[in-house]
Amino acid sequence: MKLKVGLVAALLLGGAATAVYAADRLEPTRVSALLKTRLPKTQVSQIDCDKVAGLCEVVAGKTLFYVDGTARYLIVGRVYDMESRQDLTAAKLLEMNPDMLLGGAAKAGLEEESETPVPQMAAAGPAGRAAQPPAAAQKVDLSKLPASGAIVWGNPSGTPVTIFTDLHCGFCRALANELEQMNVRVIERPISTLGTRDLSNRVYCAKDKPRALRAAYAGAEVAPASCDTSGLDANENFARSNGFSGTPVLVRSDGTVLEGYRPRAVLETWLKGGR
Repeated sequence: MKLKVGLVAALLLGGAATAVYAADRLEPTRVSALLKTRLPKTQVSQIDCDKVAGLCEVVAGKTLFYVDGTARYLIVGRVYDMESRQDLTAAKLLEMNPDMLLGGAAKAGLEEESETPVPQMAAAGPAGRAAQPPAAAQKVDLSKLPASGAIVWGNPSGTPVTIFTDLHCGFCRALANELEQMNVRVIERPISTLGTRDLSNRVYCAKDKPRALRAAYAGAEVAPASCDTSGLDANENFARSNGFSGTPVLVRSDGTVLEGYRPRAVLETWLKGGR
């Protein structure tokens, strides 16, 4: 008798757990129907509710955003996996369009024909209002930067290129992989746009900076180290004053600025313009 009661209880509990799971699981078809009601002018092409718990990733044309299961709350911005150290938004955008510019925050929002305005990600300004970052300069004067704050790697006699990167930026890692295959001397200047200043400090203060840089991009642990990191402060001040709200940003030897990841063929053509 006790065995039967225990078996029934287990079945009931199992059924309840299944019901709870089913209730918690987000259904793309339901979310799609809700989005059609809330945003009738937005053409949704893809919905993924399995990637991030509690959220659905929505692709509308060339744009990307997130909603909850009721499609009441729409989120514009980056989603970052703290365990795998992967920028999920950047990875998805790269999958959608390898040549897409990221700018600062991931370029996520609604299509232009949408009737719902979507605020751009920006730093908080006076009285808590959003302050739009200045537009990135088309040319900058790198001589205003100190020699410190840079991690130099690549071919010492190759074409010089300066890059501003965040060590948790997926596009920055992809860009570094492209540049490693080219005849270039890379002057990499880390800036923190994803809360990575501590990691930048560790990499910059490492005995072998290029090696530590590769480890950081690979998601490996970088040992704590201390040194004068005022050069990294200069990097961030320079980026901010020139409107570099995101990463990666490339600067040619003549000061010409290029924002965002580019494949090798495009990079080689662009760099020739600065010789």
